Amino acid sequence: MAVTHPDPAVRRLIFGPTNLVLRARRSLRRYLGKGWLALLTILAPVCEAQAQTVPTIDTEDATIGSDAVSSGGWLHPSLGVDLRNGDFARGNYDDDAADLDRLPAHLQVGLAVDLHRGRDGAVDTWLVARSSNGFHAPATTERGSPRSWYESNNLLALVATPAPGLRAAAIYTIKTSPNGVSATTHEASLSFAYEAKSGLGLLKPTLAVTGHAKGGGGLYTQAGIEPELSLAAGDDAAKLSFPAAIGVGWRGFYEQGSGDRLFGNAGVALSKPLTLGGVKVSARASLLALIRDRRLARLSGPDGETGMVVPLATVGLSLAY
Repeated sequence: MAVTHPDPAVRRLIFGPTNLVLRARRSLRRYLGKGWLALLTILAPVCEAQAQTVPTIDTEDATIGSDAVSSGGWLHPSLGVDLRNGDFARGNYDDDAADLDRLPAHLQVGLAVDLHRGRDGAVDTWLVARSSNGFHAPATTERGSPRSWYESNNLLALVATPAPGLRAAAIYTIKTSPNGVSATTHEASLSFAYEAKSGLGLLKPTLAVTGHAKGGGGLYTQAGIEPELSLAAGDDAAKLSFPAAIGVGWRGFYEQGSGDRLFGNAGVALSKPLTLGGVKVSARASLLALIRDRRLARLSGPDGETGMVVPLATVGLSLAY
């Protein structure tokens, strides 16, 4: 039932503010609705970027990792740099002994391309290209130019998500030496990585199988885990992780006549995500103990690192956009 009053002045006094509030509420609802729609349109790519990660591939052992990206687009360039006390590939000496004489530095550049989205809207297939380049103070035997640029590993990979938390990749890698210190080899790999918030996924297991397409023979398999512990609440908290891996080179994979060789590594890593100028950056430091069988250690030769237990320390920064 409508409520009225015979005096117009009283009606204005009583109901005027109420009508004003109702009109304001309707206008606010109408325009705020449009505003929220516009705001969500602007923020949707940002929210997606905050949650989205893209795969990365290690050019040495073909294991799958991931980077958080800062852009909601479909092209994701990446950049990384690290400093190591030595350079070893799959447990084998790779040009630099584990000391402080030469301090090899590595520069990585990459690109991940979103190829397909699943029914839930999340990207589930990528094309990944990556190049890792090693630089150090050249030895007297390294006379080729450029003398300091001793390795360049370049790969192309197709990465898919066949099941929740599981990533699988087909990878082709060409490993070269710009200063000629080592021969060129081609490798074809299948690699898998699994991550989940419970069960086996908490260990973040990886598996890679590699064969030489050119420049060698044999087969290489590597399995690893890296469980982690968050040191504080929030997505930007530092994390302590415990990487470990075991690798086997079968039927002369390391070199002709080397037979079946075994190595493992284990240690600790500290990582911290950062945001610099709107770009997500990850800082990481790791310390590993590399343990290998005696014959694999001897493959390093008299001028290499022949210890069966080798300490490896690495510090680095990486970013993806």
